[in-house]
Amino acid sequence: MEEIIRQFPDLSEVQVQQFEKLGALYEDWNAKINVISRKDIDSLYTKHVLHSLGIAKVMEFKPGAEVLDVGTGGGFPGIPLAILFPETNFYLIDVIAKKIKVVQEVAGALGLENVKAEQKRAELVKSDFDFVVSRAVTNMPDFVTWVKDKIKKKQQHELKNGILYLKGGDLTEELQDFPKATEYNLSDYFSDEFFETKKVVHLPLKFKA
Repeated sequence: MEEIIRQFPDLSEVQVQQFEKLGALYEDWNAKINVISRKDIDSLYTKHVLHSLGIAKVMEFKPGAEVLDVGTGGGFPGIPLAILFPETNFYLIDVIAKKIKVVQEVAGALGLENVKAEQKRAELVKSDFDFVVSRAVTNMPDFVTWVKDKIKKKQQHELKNGILYLKGGDLTEELQDFPKATEYNLSDYFSDEFFETKKVVHLPLKFKA
């Protein structure tokens, strides 16, 4: 929690309280519905919350922006980003109903009015978004096929509309067909050894009518 406050010093009192509540909320829900591995729950703030906020080091979402979180699991990266960007709209989806229930309950307990969570496959989402975020749910080629037709035409951010993907390791082979992809090393922002091989990948996607 101290690291989050250090990395994001402009948090409001409400945002600090919301981040502080995450630990107890996820411990409670994880005891009922296992959405985070047991060994990771003790390092929730590093491996899940701060990792999710790595996207915020690359992109500051504008008020009114629309962001889709595909395969959100227990709400990552969507929930931490929704706390950090309260005027941005986040749509969190996952195919597993019990995980979406946890997301809905956590968002409700935090009073996050900018979060909508549903059990749904990415291919069935009909809306358009400024960005699609996710945390390593599949390889990039497959992920692109899921979301390539869900990107808004109008640009309002410094980075072009498209995918912001949390991934780890050597991505050379996986990204070989995507020359416009940019990798941002999270070790440039966060000192914990967990982030040594972690990255945010930005892949701009053109609007498809």
